[in-house]
Amino acid sequence: MNRTIFLTGILFGVLAVGLGAFGAHGLKKLLDADAIQTFNTGVTYQMYHAIVLLILASTTRLPQKSKKWVYYFMLIGILLFSFSIYFLATNHLTAFDFKTIAFVTPVGGLFLLSGWLLLGYRAHQHFN
Repeated sequence: MNRTIFLTGILFGVLAVGLGAFGAHGLKKLLDADAIQTFNTGVTYQMYHAIVLLILASTTRLPQKSKKWVYYFMLIGILLFSFSIYFLATNHLTAFDFKTIAFVTPVGGLFLLSGWLLLGYRAHQHFN
């Protein structure tokens, strides 16, 4: 088991639960329904990928080098995708206009997609 990947999955899972609760309760009176739904999209994708990291860390079928690259892609993807969505959804609550850095959201999505594709490619290589 890869300890770093596993602990990162746990951290992102804990943050997803906490941010989900915060979005549902703490932001309820501050944001409109569309912004809450956008915030929840970030939480959902973060939780999905936290679970994938836990599974990735636990598998013994992939070499550590392959796991490490998938981990990097998913880590960067979660940070850019989910966290940019959190900032964009709460944009009007801050002095900084996060719309100026909205381009990082699709870049994060590309990292997540690349992580999945790399995982599939590496799995195909090592499971045959």
